[in-house]
Amino acid sequence: MKVTRRAVSIGSLGLLAASSLSPAHAFDDPLLDPFEGKTDFWLAVDAYIYGYPLVTMEMTRRVITNVAKVKGTKGPMGQIIKVREYPDSSFTDVTAPNADTLYTTAFIDVGKEPWVLSIPEMKDRYFLFPMLDGWTTVFEVPGKRTTGGGAQTYAITGPGWQGKLPEGVTEYKSPTSIVWILGRIYCTGTPEDYKAVHAAQDQCKLVPLSSYGKEWTPPPGKIDPKIDMKTAVREQVNKMDAVEYFALLSKLLKTNPPTAADAEMVEKMAEIGIVPGKDFDKSKLDANFVKRIPEVAFARIMLHFKFSDGDIKDINGWGYTTKTGIYGTNYLQRALVTAIGLGANRPEDAIYPTSTKSKDGLFSRAYSGSDDYILTFPKGQTPPVKGFWSITMYNEEYFFVANPINRYSISARQDLKPNADGSIDIYIQNKSPGADKESNWLPAPKGKFILMMRLYWPDDSPPSILDGSWVIPQVKKV
Repeated sequence: MKVTRRAVSIGSLGLLAASSLSPAHAFDDPLLDPFEGKTDFWLAVDAYIYGYPLVTMEMTRRVITNVAKVKGTKGPMGQIIKVREYPDSSFTDVTAPNADTLYTTAFIDVGKEPWVLSIPEMKDRYFLFPMLDGWTTVFEVPGKRTTGGGAQTYAITGPGWQGKLPEGVTEYKSPTSIVWILGRIYCTGTPEDYKAVHAAQDQCKLVPLSSYGKEWTPPPGKIDPKIDMKTAVREQVNKMDAVEYFALLSKLLKTNPPTAADAEMVEKMAEIGIVPGKDFDKSKLDANFVKRIPEVAFARIMLHFKFSDGDIKDINGWGYTTKTGIYGTNYLQRALVTAIGLGANRPEDAIYPTSTKSKDGLFSRAYSGSDDYILTFPKGQTPPVKGFWSITMYNEEYFFVANPINRYSISARQDLKPNADGSIDIYIQNKSPGADKESNWLPAPKGKFILMMRLYWPDDSPPSILDGSWVIPQVKKV
């Protein structure tokens, strides 16, 4: 998701948003000439990129949990946040909202003791509860795809924890103390289905291990008035100078250690005063670098969108990636996903193709409600998924669009009408295509708009978006 000044990004990956966020080409900047050949400067840039997910996760945690009690999309540490209904076009707190799943989320700290998450029986309902560590890696993902629809209970343990767990409790070991549980439960949005999903949400339980099996009332959250609750998280991170940034990174490394695969990066960071387990030694960082490091590093992160060496795909006007959730040492990709799609799933669970322009021959033009468009799925070639698929309409600010039928996304649950040859047309336009075609209508605003497709649990055998054997059709102007 993109992030507005008020918003915290959760859950989806609008990759084509990156082009609108990209800074000027910092590497063509003559002000960089003084740093040419400065090994320490570029090493610090690499360290900034490496630490960007951890610092961003911490700042996100602070903003989301800095409340006394659960309300809306925020809640104290260790308390489940239950989003109860889909937003409408008046909602502007979080960009790129969805109308497919209700969030059931929480931040926990497993550094002191494990936390136990209980998920009720979901039967045939699609759900997933990905667990992200402090580096944004999805280290476990219980859900319909992986663990089935039965009741299940997990103890999320921290680095180095050893102990005995109660019978029937499965251990999920987090590599870091910070853990973000980012659950999603499919809901059709009808009053009856809202009621059923609310019941499932209310049966989800989260308690510290020491209180498991006992009556436990979570304490009120502690509010820190120093935390900025208005400025977007990404803006807060990006405005830090290098000393402030690396000091926070060093502090976080004490409880959120690097992986074994990061050994080479850890060795390099020591040269500029960043050593896991120790405070930042700013004396090793050239004072002339302090302001420029964040600017150049973030520019480099965003340039990865255009020069990604295959990490980002652009097919028929749809941009997406299949490299999310698990990153290894691909630090640039991890930082880019953090910047524009914090909370992204593993590709086996979800892919989010996004389109901002229609192609007409050699030219591309931003979508506009002044034109009519059509997307055609040939017979038997709707998105191949085991979970669900949808196409969501956003205005150019990534918010829902007010329309006469209150439809913000379109999917198979609209009872789409096929053509005589079995193909399915999706009508993407501002005005109704006619009563006989409204079941297939995705209403657009009068101005510019953006399309995002959600593909949950994509098929892992051909035809599949995962291996490119299924290709998203192009949106064509009528």
